[in-house]
Amino acid sequence: MKIAVYGLGYVGLTAAGCLTKEGHSVLGVDVSEQKVRETNEGRSPIEEPGLGDLLLDAVQKGLLRCTTDPRSELNSCDIAIVCVGTPSGPDGSHNMTFIAEVSRQIASAVDRNRAVPLTVVYRSTIRPGTIDNLIAPIFKASLGDDLGAVELVYNPEFLREATAISDYFHPPKIVIGTADGQPNARMEEMYKDLDAPVFYTQYGEAEFTKFVDNTFHAVKVAFANEIGRVCVQLGISAAKVHEIFVSDTKLNISPYYLRPGGAFGGSCLPKDVRALQHISSDVGGQTHLIDSLIRSNDSHKHFLFEYVKRDLEPGASVLMLGIAFKSGSDDLRESPKVDLARKLLQAGYKLSIYDPFITVNKLVGQNLGYSFSQLPQLQRILVTSEAAESGRYDLVIDTDNLIKKLNLSSTNVVNVSRLA
Repeated sequence: MKIAVYGLGYVGLTAAGCLTKEGHSVLGVDVSEQKVRETNEGRSPIEEPGLGDLLLDAVQKGLLRCTTDPRSELNSCDIAIVCVGTPSGPDGSHNMTFIAEVSRQIASAVDRNRAVPLTVVYRSTIRPGTIDNLIAPIFKASLGDDLGAVELVYNPEFLREATAISDYFHPPKIVIGTADGQPNARMEEMYKDLDAPVFYTQYGEAEFTKFVDNTFHAVKVAFANEIGRVCVQLGISAAKVHEIFVSDTKLNISPYYLRPGGAFGGSCLPKDVRALQHISSDVGGQTHLIDSLIRSNDSHKHFLFEYVKRDLEPGASVLMLGIAFKSGSDDLRESPKVDLARKLLQAGYKLSIYDPFITVNKLVGQNLGYSFSQLPQLQRILVTSEAAESGRYDLVIDTDNLIKKLNLSSTNVVNVSRLA
């Protein structure tokens, strides 16, 4: 099939690369000329293990081409996949500007007389009711009430940064929302080689799936960190309590997201929790635990700052290992490690940061904007492995077991990914 992918961020680029690996022809569309240029040259504009090789192979085989023109070749495509961002708005709701604009562009470009409808698939996280109340009306305004030229599908993604390619080919589940909740031929064709349970639902259930998943992950992280803080205050071992708790896989569900340590962050959990809070407030859901998650996470960020500086003298020299939201990624958006670095600098400590996956001049889009608005000193304090190994530090803060990549003489190391 020929598939257009709108939005070349972490989700869109991963989808583009993986679809070409399965033999599909992909047209990537993005407003960023830099992303389009780099991808057309076979280079990945983001850090994601294995993605660069996928994109280079696709370009060399002629299976991937990118453009800034949203109308380009759309009517020769079988599927259009929308992967644009839905960042948090001032009130916590998702900002739907990009979704609405891309929907308008696709709707205005679709040939009303197509022999077979264009399957327009949304993978961005959107609140329940968005396809029925926002997206479908945009298409109806251009194409008429019967929407004969398109079929709308909601297909949430479950990709984790740094393992996105493996997650694409080995998903925990595939959720597909359609107007009637029935199977869709093109989606079945697209996913025919993936081994995972498939759930066909109507739009609302599919739209809500990502909120439920991400908010539950956030609940687990916040719960574990509250227990960890109490353990530290009581002088008992949070690690031992954690070991006992996660050994019970029958009743305690899973060890994932349940280890006391780093705060939750990144591009999904914070914004989706805020959006679910907004939805709950809007419909009178009274979800008090969910409403407390961001506050609890902010408290944990400050706790980690106090935790790492317990024995530090004013003006001490500190090396921080890892600044991205997740090791193996260059995504700094809402990274709790950025908050920790900022607090250390504001407190007057001499901070250096080593992260092998961050190249400042490769940061683009929202990632670039967030990093420099929250940590404008980043370029100055980011050091190479050689500089990190040759420096003398009063404390080394390991955020994600990156110390294994360096030969450091310091014995004063604190690992904030696991509370001891």
